[in-house]
Amino acid sequence: MKSNKPSRDIYADVTQKIVDALAQGVRPWACPWRRQQAGYAVRPLRHGGEPYRGINVVLLWAAAQERGYQRSTWLTFRQAESLGGRVRKGERGELVVYASRHTTAEATGAAEDGTQQTPEAARVFGFLRSYTVFNVEQVDGLPAAEPPPPSSPSPATTDQRAEAFFAATGARVQHGGSRAFYAPGPDLVQLPVPAAFKDAISYTATKAHELAHWTGHPQRLGREFGRRFGDAAYAVEELVAELCAAFICADLQIGAEPREDHAAYVADWLRVLKADSRAVFTAAAQAQLAADYMHAFQGADHH
Repeated sequence: MKSNKPSRDIYADVTQKIVDALAQGVRPWACPWRRQQAGYAVRPLRHGGEPYRGINVVLLWAAAQERGYQRSTWLTFRQAESLGGRVRKGERGELVVYASRHTTAEATGAAEDGTQQTPEAARVFGFLRSYTVFNVEQVDGLPAAEPPPPSSPSPATTDQRAEAFFAATGARVQHGGSRAFYAPGPDLVQLPVPAAFKDAISYTATKAHELAHWTGHPQRLGREFGRRFGDAAYAVEELVAELCAAFICADLQIGAEPREDHAAYVADWLRVLKADSRAVFTAAAQAQLAADYMHAFQGADHH
C-alpha cells in the first residue's frame, strides 16, 4: 500500500484528531457501538472480520462517534469494489496506519589489507504508512457485510465471563475501602466492593483499568515512561490504562464508559499530546501490549 502522506505528517495528523476530540470533551476511545442495539461493544473490524488493534481502534472508534456509525466493519475503496459494492459519491474515508520498515546499507570501512570494503551493514528505520478505509454504511451494493450480532449476553453471563478472564491472570485483587488503585509495592489491585459501583459494567471497567496498571510491573511488561515524559509520565500511564480497559471491555463485549474520576487527566493528556506527536501512538501500542498480556492467560475461547 502506498502512503497517503509523508510519514512525518501521519503522527501529527492522528494526534490532532485526538487532541480535537479531547478538547471538545470527548474521549475517542469510548467505544460507540451498541451493535444493532444489542447492548455490547466491539472493536472495529477489517472486511474479513479481523479486529483492528492499537491506535487504529482509537481512530475508528472516534470516527464512528463523530458520524454515528452503528456498523463496525471498515474496508478500502478497492475492497468495496471487489465485493460488488460502491462507495457513495462524496463520502469521506478515515485514515488508518500501519508500521513499515526501510533498510539501508552502509559500508563499514576498508578491509584489513586495504584492498576492499567489508560487507555493508544494514540499518533498519521504522516509519508509518497510511491508507483510507470506509465504513460499510458508506458503501452501497455490498452483500451481507456484517453478520447479525448474537443475542446480547445477560448481565450474569457477562459478569461470569469477565470474572473468569481476570481470574485467569492470577493478579491479586482485594476488596474494601472507597478507592480503586494498583499498589506496585505489594503488587496488589485494590477495589471497593462490587456493590459500591453503579453497576456490574462499571466494576468490570474499573477492574480492567487497574489490571492494566498491574501489567506494567517490572516482572511483567516493565513499563516505564519517566525518562521520556518526565513529570507527565503518570498521565501517560493513566492513558495506557484507560485505553487498555477500553480494549479489554470491547473484547469482552462490554460497552463500558470512561471513568468520570479520570476527567481530571484530560488537561494533562492534551499537554502531553501537543508536546509530543508520537505520545498517543506509544500509549496505544503499550495499551495493546497490556491487553495482549492479559489475553495470553486465557483459553482458546478468548480474543
